[in-house]
Amino acid sequence: MTTITLTDGKFASAKVDALVLASTTGEDGAVLAEGTDLPKNTQAYVTEHLSTTGASGKADEVVKLAGVPGVGAKLVLVVGTGKADASVPDPAERYRRAAGAGVRALTGKDSAVFALGSSEYAGAVAEGVLLGGYAFQTFLGEGKAAKAKAPLASAQIHAKGRHKGDVAGRAAVVADAVRYARDLVNTPPNVLYPETFAQSVSNRAKGSKVSLEVWDADKLQSEGCGGILGVGQGSGRPPRLVTMTYKPRGAKAHLALVGKGITFDSGGLCIKPGTGMVTMKCDMAGAAAVAASVLALAELKVPVAVTGYLCLAENMTGDLAQRPGDIVTMRGGRTVEIINTDAEGRLVMADGIALASEQKPDAIVDIATLTGACVIALGNRTMGVMANDDALRERVTEAANQVGESAWGMPLPEEIRGSMDSPVADLKHTGDRAGGMMVAAKFLEEFVGKNDAGTAIDWSHIDIAGPAFNEKSAWGYTPTGGTGSGVRALIALAESYA
Repeated sequence: MTTITLTDGKFASAKVDALVLASTTGEDGAVLAEGTDLPKNTQAYVTEHLSTTGASGKADEVVKLAGVPGVGAKLVLVVGTGKADASVPDPAERYRRAAGAGVRALTGKDSAVFALGSSEYAGAVAEGVLLGGYAFQTFLGEGKAAKAKAPLASAQIHAKGRHKGDVAGRAAVVADAVRYARDLVNTPPNVLYPETFAQSVSNRAKGSKVSLEVWDADKLQSEGCGGILGVGQGSGRPPRLVTMTYKPRGAKAHLALVGKGITFDSGGLCIKPGTGMVTMKCDMAGAAAVAASVLALAELKVPVAVTGYLCLAENMTGDLAQRPGDIVTMRGGRTVEIINTDAEGRLVMADGIALASEQKPDAIVDIATLTGACVIALGNRTMGVMANDDALRERVTEAANQVGESAWGMPLPEEIRGSMDSPVADLKHTGDRAGGMMVAAKFLEEFVGKNDAGTAIDWSHIDIAGPAFNEKSAWGYTPTGGTGSGVRALIALAESYA
């Protein structure tokens, strides 16, 4: 992992392998970002060469220059941030992405200075460096591992002013949480399954302020968690439900987080095509985000009580796999008719939401790779946010967008509920195909309990089916594979209650 420090020294003279600068898209191509403090002859040289090379300044563009006068670094990288207008993310996110693109271009190097934008964006730049420098090499064989280049070893983030340690320290905690979630998602399903997922979180929580309780299949049976049990009964690897508790003194609020943890999704008896299973190790990304964010909130000492529920199961086709037509009894006693065994995530989540409701928190937020319909509606980079309370939906959406995680609020029309009526059970777990993202959320809403006032607990659902796993090329600070989607959003949301 790249180590970071903050410096307010003269970055142009630093004796490092590389100096990383930012450019924006001007009327005639790339121009150095406003506030780039270079000697005049150096700035003129860089500007001339940007023009000569036809650089555009677009996001993710990396221009490499060697032998730049007045610079101590062997190499100068100028990373594009795009147009500086309202059509692109705010400056902090643009510089976060630029830092990620820059560090990816420096694989195998020892040292670099990042001088991107003004000092107010130092935290975002630090996050971008740490997230962009991620590499999952755990399972490389000896030959390939020996040839693999290590991420940039160390980075200095140029920033002026006080509290540098706080900025760097926070960035390190947040990035480490995202990296842990990425590791969990990237781990193959023959290694990461409900039992080992729970063990990983238990190991990670040792020495922290987070306590854990793990329910095995017998405990799930006695506690009436028929949703998780039903999904997991077709696998030789039994399900688990992990409850994570962070309870600081003087907590300002109590937030419950529920994460979908399907460690592999074959689709069950309604089996997926082979190509549809290739990335299904990522179907536990919601639980990974909850686990990582709860641990990070404890490390950051955020004065908000947080309870995380990791709903862990493997959806397979074994002898006891649940069938379309089965009826299961959920936590709290409601019965559900099974229609499509490939709509399994909402079943494990419903048990988690019902359990979370019993504590009567101020709000429940669940996060899941829940529906392909979300990807069709919002694409591969944007999470969908739904809620039973408009203010909470806006709060979740704003928290995500503020930290650079693209989110968009979606409605929950009342007419959707009728399509889940069942003649033989309290409800079906699927409904109309149209609006599938909202149908799934509407099912989850059925399991939200009431508060002391007798009204529904504030609840929001985050669908990360698109952004949780990147099958395409890396971009910005986002790698190929697990992205850690939702971790930073959940941390920001909890902090908003403080």
